[in-house]
Amino acid sequence: VQLQASGGGLVQAGGSLRLSCAASVSISSRSDMGWYRQTPGKQRELVAIITSDRSTNYANSVVGRFTISRDNAKNTVYLQMNSLKPEDTAVYYCYLVRRALSPKYDRDYWGQGTQVTVSS
Repeated sequence: VQLQASGGGLVQAGGSLRLSCAASVSISSRSDMGWYRQTPGKQRELVAIITSDRSTNYANSVVGRFTISRDNAKNTVYLQMNSLKPEDTAVYYCYLVRRALSPKYDRDYWGQGTQVTVSS
């Protein structure tokens, strides 16, 4: 399984970016996808996740500004980031969990990071 993330870049505070993550496998069923981010010296933190039934969950710091969505036909998840702040600067990682019938057999996969830099 490969996850190809794209869409990062440099943007001014208040601007927008859209991240994309394309999976090399079908995500149409039993697949949760999400985005995490990490800054130097800190642990990776959850930004947003979308389940196979399209339930979503967001970090408190991005609620109302970020929107996660998925296109199962394209095996792709998106993260629309609006009203960006300098504290959103981080490497953003795409994440896929393939759900098994038993949770102990769940498998997770990570994409390469994409850098998002927000200037003040």
